[in-house]
Amino acid sequence: MKNIVLVFILLMTLTSFSQENKSDVDNPNQNELRINMSNLIAFKWVDLSYERVLNEESSIGVSTLFTLDNETDGLDENRTFSFTPYYRHFFSKKYAQGFFVEAFGMLHSGRDEYYVYYNGTTELNGSTNDEKYTDFALGISAGAKFVTKRGFVAELYLGIGRDLLDKSDLEVVGRGGLSIGYRF
Repeated sequence: MKNIVLVFILLMTLTSFSQENKSDVDNPNQNELRINMSNLIAFKWVDLSYERVLNEESSIGVSTLFTLDNETDGLDENRTFSFTPYYRHFFSKKYAQGFFVEAFGMLHSGRDEYYVYYNGTTELNGSTNDEKYTDFALGISAGAKFVTKRGFVAELYLGIGRDLLDKSDLEVVGRGGLSIGYRF
C-alpha cells in the first residue's frame, strides 16, 4: 500500500513541475481527483483516480482500486487490487470534457477460489482452495465527463480489457462506473 501512495505522490509531483503553455494559462485547472462511487457502493471497492489534463482534447491518469471486503460476491468478486494507468482523448468543443475514449493498462491481483470435488459430485465438505494471482490487462473504455464552472466533476464510463499473462481464471477485466471529484 505504501508503494501505491508513493507512486501517486510521485505522479502528482512530476506533473506539477511541467512547463506552462498557452492552454495552461487559458485553463489553469489541470488536475483532477475522483472517487468511483458505484464501485464503492456495489462492490465495496475504493477506486481513486488522479488525472492530469494535457490539452483541450487529451489527458493521462492513474486509478488505484483496493477492496474493503474480501467476501463480496458478484462480478469480478475475486479482484482485491488494481493499478490502472490510462490515456483519454475527448471529442467535444469544451475543454477536456464531454465524450471520450480511453486506452488503459491494468495490473491487478486477487484470489482464485477452487472447489474440491469428491466422487464426481460438487459436495464441498467444507474445503476450498484459494490461490493468489497477479495479471496484466490491456483494454479500452468509453464514457462522458462533465465539469462545472467551479470544478466539480462527474463522469460515467465503461470498458473492457483482456488479460495477457494468463495467471488468473479471468480472461477479461471490466472497468467502469460513476465517479465524482474535483478539478483544480
